[in-house]
Amino acid sequence: MSLVMQQLQETTAFIREKVSGTATVGIILGSGLGNLANEIITEFEIAYNDIPHFPVSTVEGHKGKLIFGELGGKKVWVMGGRFHFYEGYTPSQVAYPVRVMRMLGVDTLLLSNAAGGVNPSFNVGDLMIIKDHISFFTVNPLLGKNEDSIGTRFPDMSEPYSKALIHTVKEIAKANNIQVHEGVYTGVTGPTFETRAEYKLIKVLGGDAVGMSTVQETITAVHCGMKVFAMSVITDLGIREEENTITHEEVLQAATDAEPKLTLLFRELVQKL
Repeated sequence: MSLVMQQLQETTAFIREKVSGTATVGIILGSGLGNLANEIITEFEIAYNDIPHFPVSTVEGHKGKLIFGELGGKKVWVMGGRFHFYEGYTPSQVAYPVRVMRMLGVDTLLLSNAAGGVNPSFNVGDLMIIKDHISFFTVNPLLGKNEDSIGTRFPDMSEPYSKALIHTVKEIAKANNIQVHEGVYTGVTGPTFETRAEYKLIKVLGGDAVGMSTVQETITAVHCGMKVFAMSVITDLGIREEENTITHEEVLQAATDAEPKLTLLFRELVQKL
């Protein structure tokens, strides 16, 4: 048995000792979006630093705990805070919690993030359904020896984000008069925000939004056979000619302001799964 599989089994066994229930839906919450956890009827929660082999969140806006409970009448696993390559974690460490969720029985993964707007029609606070991504600016989490028991060496990425889940969320948004965009998310390493030239390059490449997360998690989820839905909150605008200074505090505030709409969409999506 490989070291990775041994660690995954030890982590999963530890969590199963604490939680007797099961869930097929997993949720990972991004910057400033952790209050969705308040919607959950919590049965169990544990800090990341108490879970064997788990990374620990180091970024403001990420609460750093694993939650098991009920949302929209369904059992869910929720990560209140994620891990990023820019924190010094390897891509495999960023991917580790996704694999743990899969071993706990999750087959549908919902992701949220705060992202910079590249599409000039976007405004701060808009919601964008991720229909595809560009991963060339990040490090692939599947580099190295493949874990054949988890997934194939060369996973197909022609539909990284489930078209069926996207359709469902668009119907929910329409019924609740919530405007949503669809677009391509470009993953970058961070932690610097992008330069003007980088924003322009991403736009030329076909990106509608840019961020420092999600892509590695999605690749990992697809590799181990999970369906993925992801949504960005547009928290700043990169394509503009005036003052382009961006702060993390502004990003967190914009995400917080948009959170009620995202929470409704996620809750109703879980209900329909």
